[in-house]
Amino acid sequence: MLGVRSAAVEVGVGPAAPSAHVAGIQRRRLLAAAVAAVDELGYGRTTIADVTSRARVSRRTFYELFANREECLLAVLDDAVAAVGAEIAAAGLDRLAWRERVRGGLWAILAFLDREPALARVCLVGALGGGPELLRRREELLAGLAAVVDDGRMEGPRGGECSALTAEGVVGAALTIVHARLLRGEREPLTALVGELTGLIVLPYLGPAAARRERARPAPMPSEQPANGAAGGPARVLGGDDLLEGVTMRLTYRTARVLQAVAETPGASNREIAHRAGIADPGQVSKLLARLERLGLLANHSGGHAKGEPNAWRLTAKGDRVAQSIHTHTLHGREAA
Repeated sequence: MLGVRSAAVEVGVGPAAPSAHVAGIQRRRLLAAAVAAVDELGYGRTTIADVTSRARVSRRTFYELFANREECLLAVLDDAVAAVGAEIAAAGLDRLAWRERVRGGLWAILAFLDREPALARVCLVGALGGGPELLRRREELLAGLAAVVDDGRMEGPRGGECSALTAEGVVGAALTIVHARLLRGEREPLTALVGELTGLIVLPYLGPAAARRERARPAPMPSEQPANGAAGGPARVLGGDDLLEGVTMRLTYRTARVLQAVAETPGASNREIAHRAGIADPGQVSKLLARLERLGLLANHSGGHAKGEPNAWRLTAKGDRVAQSIHTHTLHGREAA
């Protein structure tokens, strides 16, 4: 979470950027809440209300971002796959021999699942209870993994005797083993399976001797994990930390504009903040400022609150962190665009 002061005026000029960023924050909170709800209740019993209440986001906002519950879970799955794909890409496996690509990719996947157990259970266990689109997407992912394994048919005469069905079979077998471990909630890390699963995959292509060597190889040390594989919960993997963790409020576009206005002009009055935030009704801005004060995001530094004296609003440490995050992510969004 980085700075806000000097460039905040520039960011606050147009409403589109912070509005889009607020939508991004709400999306991340909904995805993280969906993971928590499905992990606790199961996909079949999870309702949109379960997701929105955990995210502290309205149903209206949910439907502005997702058509239905399944589309929300599809977004969870897609973001998780993108995160794993980024780690595999960072590992530089393309330059390695097929067997090393299989082992390295498998290690990256298992390490990710170990770091994100709730997300792993939702994507590999809970998704099985999803609708047709979710199941279709899951089949596409398995087909992609099978395509990587199928390159083993180029690994000499033995591999040439295999068919495309061989890759589907070994991927299905490996997934069944991981699925069972997640379902039972075993404490042993999934990365402990990397040797056995690699041996299982290479066996039909390279033979028993190669499979035994893979089973005997030690697992990589933690330092050999991808550099961007820091531990973190679903909110981190799905796009960032929850900026309002521990704050009982919804983050709206108007709230973001008010926080930015205070960041831009510390000590500003209600009228100045309303002007910068684009709020025409003085009563609305007064109520919002009072609420943000009660939540510990703002503090009024006017001397003694004498009658007729304008308020002088400043961010608290907590409010400053939220405002900085809004500003930082807005800049990142502009750079990405």
